[in-house]
Amino acid sequence: MKLLIVRHAKAEDREVYAKTGADDAERPLTGAGREQARKTARAIKTLLPRIDVLATSPLVRARDTADLLRRDYKRLRPQELPALMPGIPPKVVGAWLAEQAVDATVAVVGHEPDLSSLASWFLTGRAQPLMALKKGGACLLEFEAAPAPGGALLAWLLTPRQLRGLSE
Repeated sequence: MKLLIVRHAKAEDREVYAKTGADDAERPLTGAGREQARKTARAIKTLLPRIDVLATSPLVRARDTADLLRRDYKRLRPQELPALMPGIPPKVVGAWLAEQAVDATVAVVGHEPDLSSLASWFLTGRAQPLMALKKGGACLLEFEAAPAPGGALLAWLLTPRQLRGLSE
């Protein structure tokens, strides 16, 4: 299995958005964030020609990022996965991932620091973040067998700037 982990692109400022009285779950991407997500998607498509499953946090900024990613893949439809919401332990995503086909390429879109915890858990067996994904950044983990804590190999970890360079 291959697991693509993508952090949502740049969203509206949390504090400024909070002053509107709207729920943070509805905080959208900025215009620059939408463009960042488009470039991230193009770069990922060059690195990973096939994605079989795309799951996203239900929060708007992650859903919007996932929607922009899926546009580069025909017939791919994002599914909302509450396990990708902030504060959910990696083992909950791990249980969902275990239900996917072992030969699948699975992409997840979510939030920090949870995504770094997820990647670290699959790489080392510990949920202590050993890396940080910047907004619009991504990493690819590969498993030789069924996904398990400590069972992944890091194929690549790219910043938004590196991804932009690949998309040009």
